[in-house]
Amino acid sequence: MRGKRAVISALMAAVGCGVTLSVGVVLERHDAANGGVQMDRRTAAAAEAVRTETQRYVDTLLTTAAAAGAQEVLTRSEYAALTQPLKSMKLAGASTIGLVVPAADDQVAEVQETWRQRGAPDLRFDAFGHGDHAFAVYLTSLDGSLLNPGVDLMRAEAPAAAMAASRRSGTVAVSDTYQLLVDGAKPPEQRQNSFVLSAPVYQGEQRRFLGWILLGVRGQDFMGATLARAGQNLLDLALRADDSERREVTVAELRAPVSGERDLSRTVNVPVADSTWTLHLSAVGRRLPGAASALPTAVVVGGLCLTMLLTLLVWVLVAGRERAEERVRLATEELLAGEEESRRQAELLLAVMDGISDGVGVVGPDGRFLLDNPAARRILGRHEGATGPDEWAERFGLYRLDGITAYPVAEMPLTRALGGVSSEQVEMLVRNAAHPEGRVISVSARPIVTVAGEGGAVAVFHDITDRKHVENELRGFAGVVAHDLKAPLAAIRGYAELIVDALDDPDPAAVEDALRSAGRVMAGADRMHTLIMELLDYTAARDATMRVEDVGLRELVDDVVTARTDAPDAAGCRPDVFVGALPRVLGDRVLLRQVLDNLLGNAIKYTPPGQAPRIDVTARVDGAGTVRVQVADRGIGIPDGEHAAVFDSFHRASNGTAMPGTGLGLAICRRIVERHGGHIEALPNPGGGTIFVFTVPVAAAEQPLCENVHIF
Repeated sequence: MRGKRAVISALMAAVGCGVTLSVGVVLERHDAANGGVQMDRRTAAAAEAVRTETQRYVDTLLTTAAAAGAQEVLTRSEYAALTQPLKSMKLAGASTIGLVVPAADDQVAEVQETWRQRGAPDLRFDAFGHGDHAFAVYLTSLDGSLLNPGVDLMRAEAPAAAMAASRRSGTVAVSDTYQLLVDGAKPPEQRQNSFVLSAPVYQGEQRRFLGWILLGVRGQDFMGATLARAGQNLLDLALRADDSERREVTVAELRAPVSGERDLSRTVNVPVADSTWTLHLSAVGRRLPGAASALPTAVVVGGLCLTMLLTLLVWVLVAGRERAEERVRLATEELLAGEEESRRQAELLLAVMDGISDGVGVVGPDGRFLLDNPAARRILGRHEGATGPDEWAERFGLYRLDGITAYPVAEMPLTRALGGVSSEQVEMLVRNAAHPEGRVISVSARPIVTVAGEGGAVAVFHDITDRKHVENELRGFAGVVAHDLKAPLAAIRGYAELIVDALDDPDPAAVEDALRSAGRVMAGADRMHTLIMELLDYTAARDATMRVEDVGLRELVDDVVTARTDAPDAAGCRPDVFVGALPRVLGDRVLLRQVLDNLLGNAIKYTPPGQAPRIDVTARVDGAGTVRVQVADRGIGIPDGEHAAVFDSFHRASNGTAMPGTGLGLAICRRIVERHGGHIEALPNPGGGTIFVFTVPVAAAEQPLCENVHIF
């Protein structure tokens, strides 16, 4: 036993030392990683500071150029007033801001005279070379340096290129780095790599080009303060740009007053006007905050001390620990096994509850919901705040099937189940904020005993709204069909009896009457055939499998129009059909043709006798990805108040009952359109007649629209 204790204690000491040293290494690496994170953060902050400062200069130049362009005639005094606020803005490094105007060789004298008259009587242009020139006419010193108006800036390649670039782009451009012309008289050691910002000036609504506003900036003065703030005496920073020979030169730089090897470095590009400069950063990693701390050493020392103490404790307690460990192991295994089984059972129950379409709810003895699944919440609406059965009717909006009478609390299935009485498939209406239109549900409830040993109840909720709707529709449908079939059957029977009587009478007049009766029998049979076919179409419009494909509306309309206009009507009138530009849609070709055939057929049928039907078929693509199709006629129209009812089964407009028909055509159209995810409506035509409008999805790759044509 003593040897075992020694082994365990030695193992404990080894593990403790190993863990302690490992933690120390991890913390050391963490400090190094923190240094990299700190470097990245400071790089981002420095880049943002440089970007913000350069953008401030760009915005200032744009504002000045816009103000100069807003003047009808920009005089010397007005320019001085415009640039006066810049002196108080503390634009670091800014030396001069000036107005520069263009002039060709033959325009130098004229342009010089113009600006003399505008307030610069001593202005004298100093042209450089031949060709295009750019003369500084108004100059405002921002650092107290002496100014030399009239200089031709074309003598310096960098500002000339910047002016050309800004005029092409219409915005601010930055030049390559160079020595400012105003710094030419300074000693070499005082000269800095500098640059100019150039902004074009336009006047009037026609944006007549006047010239440029140029801002000369000394690089080190410009960014020195910004780099100092960004570096915080911890970073070496250097802002670099290209010179006129595309060589990278330093615009401004700052070295941190810290010693040591610069082991961390970053490079980031910074946009400046229309160019991109490079910001180089370097730092001594251990000098950055969070990159080096005493925590690793403290953790190692503390961990070793703690390991020694634990080793001594293990030596003393190992004997008792072995016995306790066995008991704990057995108990833990039993607990984990029971816990795992309980977890599996709970997960299975939750999966079943969440997956079934019927709602399930469990209430305690006080009527509060203890458990409900997503389907129950969807069917009943939210139950937060429902404290008991007395509030169920108001909270969920429970009514009898008449939709008016509140469901009595005592008769509710859950209430009866709490009293020990089961209920089966009790129907009621739910109408609340979640279901403002109302839903019919079937409720079955049973009494149960909860885990706490108290009485409760469980209920199953089934949404039967659609089934009720179908049942009601079928009842009305059967009644109308029975009524419509009785009339032609009665006529067929009556005329058949007349035929039988006429066949027994050899009188020729009786035979002629029999033939007429036979014709009426055939007409009645045709009516029954038409009704049966339209009933089949009505059923297919709801239940037939849809084959969705890319369909050309123009092809369907041409097919229907050709079939409907092959021959004139009895009065010799041929329909006048205008077909506009029609896009391609996604839908079932057969069903969509049936919609168009019904609408065009109605437009022709419901035209007053002796008048040629006139029909316009147009369409347009809505922004919601649907096509809005419009069929307009000049027929008898639909009486006010009946435009929505004409889409009901077997409903016919009151002014069209004299025309043959079953009242199913528009009901079929509505079913087909709704199955395509659209809607259909009838509107009065301002010119007389009716406009039918329906929507269908637009094709993913729509072809160019067809041209407008007339089809006669």
